[in-house]
Amino acid sequence: MALRQFRPMTPGTRTRIDLIHDDITTYEPQKSLLVPLKKHSGRDSSGRVSVRHKGGGNKKKYRLIDFKRDKDNMQATVLSIEYDPNRNARISLIEYTDKERRYMIAPVGLKVGDRLMCGEDADIKPGNNLPLKNIPVGTTIFNVEMVRGRGGQIARAAGGSAVLTAKEGRFATVKLPSGEERLIDINCRASIGQVGNLDAKNVSYGKAGRIRHLGIRPSVRGIAMNPCDHPHGGGEGRSPVGHPGPLTPWGKKTLGYKTRHKRKLSNRFIISRRKK
Repeated sequence: MALRQFRPMTPGTRTRIDLIHDDITTYEPQKSLLVPLKKHSGRDSSGRVSVRHKGGGNKKKYRLIDFKRDKDNMQATVLSIEYDPNRNARISLIEYTDKERRYMIAPVGLKVGDRLMCGEDADIKPGNNLPLKNIPVGTTIFNVEMVRGRGGQIARAAGGSAVLTAKEGRFATVKLPSGEERLIDINCRASIGQVGNLDAKNVSYGKAGRIRHLGIRPSVRGIAMNPCDHPHGGGEGRSPVGHPGPLTPWGKKTLGYKTRHKRKLSNRFIISRRKK
């Protein structure tokens, strides 16, 4: 994986830095693992905008990813490394010995033809999936479950990885990519290795149009709005805010204001928070 810097022939290529897709082996996805993906423009089930600045973008289909990796004690062969328009990580198509094909998140170093295995007896090699109780302390892992049987939810983005730091009793201590340390049931599963496509964070799109292709709409500063639209708006010219601390469009505190629910059950499993 490498980066390509473009010659400044146009304003859009002057600051553009893109990935060289030399790790992708095919551009034809497995049709049986594609499902339609309807656009909701940031709206929830009630039809209201719950995530702002969403809408438009290119049409795409969703790839069904196997986050559970629950097909134990059956060898699988990597058929291809593919691009997924729904995430910045690469995905790989694997085929089990019973001819079933599934998509999984591709770790660093995975190549076409590699053999993978899931289950308690799997080797400690990139791409294999097994319970935390069977993984040695200090191993780099990704696609980590938070609830047993639900499927991986932690460390799934490009370049993401967690570290298994300790095991005691029925819990394992895992250090997350954010720096947070959390207790996880020792029977939860995780994949060995680090998510591939490490240079995804270094991409520079170069122009606003490429951001619009991703379905991201412009974001307007609150200070540039009218008072009826945002608490920061109004005033002659660039005026000071006039109230303590920055606010959201609905008048709630932001930028450091704690919003985490105190009665959530998962709070008691956090040993060390991301913010000290």
